[in-house]
Order: sequence, then C-alpha cells, then structure tokens
Amino acid sequence: MAHPARIHGRGAQSSQVPQRFGLAAREADGDWLDERDKHDEIAPKLRTTVTEENARSIISRNTSPDIPFDRSINAYRGCEHGCIYCFARPTHAYHDLSPGLDFETKLFAKPNAAELLRKELARKSYRSAPIAMGTNTDPYQPIESQYRITRQILEVCLETRHPVTITTKSARVVRDLDLLSQLAKLDLVAVGLSVTSLDPRLSSLLEPRASAPAKRLNALGKLVEAGVPAHVSIAPVIPSITDEFIEGILESAAALGVRSASWIMLRLPHEVAPLFREWLDTHYPDRAGKVMGVVQSVRNGRDNDPNFFSRMKPQGVWADLFRTRFRLACKRLGINEVSLKLDSSKFAPPTTGGQLNLF
Repeated sequence: MAHPARIHGRGAQSSQVPQRFGLAAREADGDWLDERDKHDEIAPKLRTTVTEENARSIISRNTSPDIPFDRSINAYRGCEHGCIYCFARPTHAYHDLSPGLDFETKLFAKPNAAELLRKELARKSYRSAPIAMGTNTDPYQPIESQYRITRQILEVCLETRHPVTITTKSARVVRDLDLLSQLAKLDLVAVGLSVTSLDPRLSSLLEPRASAPAKRLNALGKLVEAGVPAHVSIAPVIPSITDEFIEGILESAAALGVRSASWIMLRLPHEVAPLFREWLDTHYPDRAGKVMGVVQSVRNGRDNDPNFFSRMKPQGVWADLFRTRFRLACKRLGINEVSLKLDSSKFAPPTTGGQLNLF
C-alpha cells in the first residue's frame, strides 16, 4: 500500500466528511493524485480562513454528570491548533464542514461575544457560577491575536466580578496576565495549561499550531509568579505515543511551583476515531495496531465510550497503570488533583449604560 500523502503543518490528513448526516463524500480526482505523485506525495499548504459570526447567544449550558461546570463560552468555532485528537472536531459537521482539515482551516469568530455576555449577565434571572472557557475550542488559538475576543470576555468578567476558568494549549494566555492577576486577587479565575509531551517534534505532529511544550511550561511559570491559580493538564494521554512523558511533565510543572494537575485518557468520538487512525498510519504505522489495541482495551472494546458516567473513566489494566503512575508522581512531587473553588458571591450584574440602552 502506498504511503499516504503527508500534509505538513496540519493535524488532520484529510477532509473526511461525516456520514452520520448523509453529506456528500469528497474525493480527490485523478489529476490531483497524479500531480501528488510527481511531488513526492507532499500536499500543498492550506490557508486558514475566518468567518465572522453574528452569534445570538454566548453562554452554552450543559447538564453532563462528567464535567465540573454547567456553563461555558466558546469565542471561536474550529481551532487552528489542529490537535488530531480533539474531541470537538465533530462539531464542525453541524456547518456541513469536515471535522478533519476544515475544522482547523475554516474557522468562525464571534466578535459580538463580549456584548452578548453583558446582556446575559444583566438578566434578572441570571445566577453566577464559574464560566468555563476552552472547553470546545482553544480561546487562545492564533486568531485571538487579531480578534482579542477572549480578552474582551475577561474584561467583562473582571467588571462584573464573575468567576471564569480557562483551559488552553497556548502561551498566548500570558498576554492577558494583567487581567488574570486582577481576577486572581478576587478568587475569580483558574488557568489550566494542557501539556501532552515534552518532545517538540512529537508536539508538532500531534498539535501542529499549538505552542511548543517548553513555551507552555514557561507560561505556567509566569502564571504562578503572577499569583494566578495554575494547573497542568496531561490531556490526552495517548498510549505508546505520549504516556512516557507523564512523570516528566509533572516534574517540570512542580519545579515551576504548579501544585495541581489532572490527566485525561484519549477519547475518540465520532469522526475523531478515523481521523486519528489515519494520523497513526501516516506518522506511526509501526505502532498503530498497538495504540488502538490499548485504546479499545480501556473503552470496553470500542474506539470510544460515549456513555455518561463512564466516558471519562477508562477501565482496565492499562488505565489502572496510567492512573497509578500519575498518582504516585503527584504524591512524590507534592501536587494535588485539580480542585476549582472560585468565588461566585462577588458577582455584580453589569450596568445598563452605554450600548445596552439601545435594547
């Protein structure tokens, strides 16, 4: 079998279209395949496009028993970081777009997010509880440098004394250190940096446009120095690919003063599974079978366990091994598992001056 063409600088290796929604399949025509062969099977670079979306609401609610928050904000749809394992990829299918390359090249931004947040927080029925950011797509992906939507949201949170949590794979988070440090003094923020490996080459394949591991660790250190509650998330742990770095990541974080950590086993919902298998065949064909064998062993023989209560709790010998390694390393290093205790009592609804008078 011919080696698949490698698409450099992107996580996904194709624009797989979800069959769940009966969308028309996309195939490269013969002329393109012939041209690819002439150029050593290196696919052309793909450009990132951003569509501005006029959102009608900004706070998403959930009742999942598996996650510790009931509301979240996503300033963007799609994510240029291109993490091949991202569980949010299937959401792009709702736009008739591919969870593969489209997810990381055809992005949507919500410039009116802060305005919408002010409106929702001003409702008399609103009750404060931590808002999670970075749950679906990264709030500090590259286009944040241009749009600054995440920063605008943080400004509203600081103004209204509203608690917020952030999860990111980007060192760009320190650009908002001025706001984060003010929120931290009021017990209104916690920031998690996700670090999957300590190998920059591996990171460039897994998450090609996210910050390099060293930069993420450096950002963790700056957050700690600024008094911002920071934790390290080893997410996801990929057997035979990244699990060797569990102890090293925790040691590096502990040396920076980080005192809380978490880990998440690889999850492959819907189209993420075939995309990840394709990635394995492209970059690690020698161990693809072993990786998927372990993945299925912790998910009851399937690529993914979608069920509430069990989807975030891998089972079996391999899961127990990773769990034990993590706990022993945390104990040795004086690191605790993540515990979010933010203050919701200081919340003050936004004033109705300015633009809000128009509505």
